[in-house]
Amino acid sequence: MIALWRAQGCGVREIARRLGRNPSTVSRELARNIRNEGKRPYLASVAQNRAQKLARRPKTRKLASRPALAAYVTGMLTARERLSPEQISARLRIDFPDDENMRISPETIYQCIYIQGRGGLRAELAAALRTGRAVRQPNRRPGTRRPRVPKELLISERPPEADDRAVPGHWEGDLIIGNPGTGAIGTLVERTSRFVILLHLPNGHTGEQVLAAIQETLPTLPARLRRTLTWDQGAEMVGIHHQVKIATGADVYFCDPHSPWQRGTNENTNGLLRQYFPKGMDLSTVTREDLDYAADGLNGRLRKTLGWKTPAQALEQILEESAA
Repeated sequence: MIALWRAQGCGVREIARRLGRNPSTVSRELARNIRNEGKRPYLASVAQNRAQKLARRPKTRKLASRPALAAYVTGMLTARERLSPEQISARLRIDFPDDENMRISPETIYQCIYIQGRGGLRAELAAALRTGRAVRQPNRRPGTRRPRVPKELLISERPPEADDRAVPGHWEGDLIIGNPGTGAIGTLVERTSRFVILLHLPNGHTGEQVLAAIQETLPTLPARLRRTLTWDQGAEMVGIHHQVKIATGADVYFCDPHSPWQRGTNENTNGLLRQYFPKGMDLSTVTREDLDYAADGLNGRLRKTLGWKTPAQALEQILEESAA
């Protein structure tokens, strides 16, 4: 259709309008395929053949098909200055300002070194790179990332009494994030009674905002119900765990990375909470009254694991027994 409309004298913008494409897309297509400096017209068959040729895989590496460029890159890698691929790419534009065949990106140089057999450079040249590695490695490798929290704050160091739920006052916490990601709701669940406290975070979930929300809620409970708080390794809690301990008196512990099952009570509660605030909802519009309604619903829900008592009844019984 481009060839037909072009032959009829249509301009680039008119063709783009008819195709529903950007004018620059049509302009580039014409520029790639008009032959003999514009003296011969755009032909659909020629353009299609060229597109199919460029789409063939695997492609020949640039350094494998350009000996002069490969020799230059090799020389710069092994020269006294030992230039990096980025420096070589910049140096080519200085040494060969008018030769477009003497152009290569830093990433292509790296690939040509590490893809042995078809990269166009000898694998031995890896020794000339600053790292000297013979195998390319990703930026982040499992097991090499520095732990985000000290070992003594991991869940394995949490008091054993928190595991069997016999002693109340051990909490699990998490966030559910809304769409588009600004608003959030914090969930705090007491492991023995399954009692839920919801944190109001309509304007964001930074560490400071989460800390302020916790300070407004958890310290209102008796000290005997504020023993520990277990969270995942989200950045919002990692940076404020000292302040949380000071504000609430509860020791903060963190789950192992990618281990939500270690906060099973909290994960189950988050699933129940989604009945009130479905996924994809804009949580920045949720009010404090909305959270109170949902919290009352969850805390008034009969739980088989509590002998068909509600979390509110279980917590009330705990308070009565501790007072006696």
